[in-house]
Amino acid sequence: MSAEITLFVNPTAGRGRGAHAAQPAASALRAAGFHVRTVVGTDAEDALARLRAAVREGTGAVIAVGGDGVVSLALQALAGTLVPLGVVAVGTGNDFARSLGLPVREPAQAGRLAAEALKEGRHREIDLGRVGDGTWYGTVLCSGFDSRVNDRGNRMRLPAGRFKYDLAILAELAAFRPFPYRIGLDDGPPLETEATLVAVGNGTSYGGGMRICADARPDDGLLDVVVVGDCSRATLLKVFPQVYKGTHLTHPKVTVHRAAKVTLEAPGLTAYADGEPVGPLPVTAECVPAAVRVLG
Repeated sequence: MSAEITLFVNPTAGRGRGAHAAQPAASALRAAGFHVRTVVGTDAEDALARLRAAVREGTGAVIAVGGDGVVSLALQALAGTLVPLGVVAVGTGNDFARSLGLPVREPAQAGRLAAEALKEGRHREIDLGRVGDGTWYGTVLCSGFDSRVNDRGNRMRLPAGRFKYDLAILAELAAFRPFPYRIGLDDGPPLETEATLVAVGNGTSYGGGMRICADARPDDGLLDVVVVGDCSRATLLKVFPQVYKGTHLTHPKVTVHRAAKVTLEAPGLTAYADGEPVGPLPVTAECVPAAVRVLG
């Protein structure tokens, strides 16, 4: 393994925590005897191009410093390679790290853990989801009510921060209705149903700890498909808080399926994966076993 390690940094993650977190992570790696090279792009496209170049040039590992957005970019470069990924989770959501039991908002601890894993040659092979257009994701692909909230929030210029999405939730609740879905699970007959949302999880959570796919395992070769049925606005408001503990899975309006390949069709809906827009439905996601190596 090369002694040069790439620190892949999102300086704006977590309202500036990314830039501050890079220093203790780099210090831990250097103390362990590694040479650290930092990659920071001018935007997502530039950052990914720079990271892919580092992977081609033979970097020994990539340590992603930031939130789920920077991890998602790193997965696009590392999936299918032998280059391991370390995560210093200091963003807003940090669901990838949460799903794997990695430190969250503890950059020095996360840096030491990655350095120790590199020294000992210790890593974990996990599955990834891959969308039909070639996009990789580590946590959850979602569509329905939550994707409509994302769509609305992304269109809003004001207010800034999470409050914008709180307002988007209220607006979508006012216009709430279930959506007609056609869901393909492997080679079985399609499931046609009215649903509030459908989440396809490789990991357990999204949205900063919402355990929508609470029983998902990132190393079982399958995706968990959580379907929240045609519940009323009142039922949705009752079930929603349960998502943080994962207890919503026992609600009669919620069903869970497992499949290696999932196709979602519904008119007028967008899919998001790892919090990033994928595009309009229909989309197909498949589980790719052991697609990336994670340090920890």
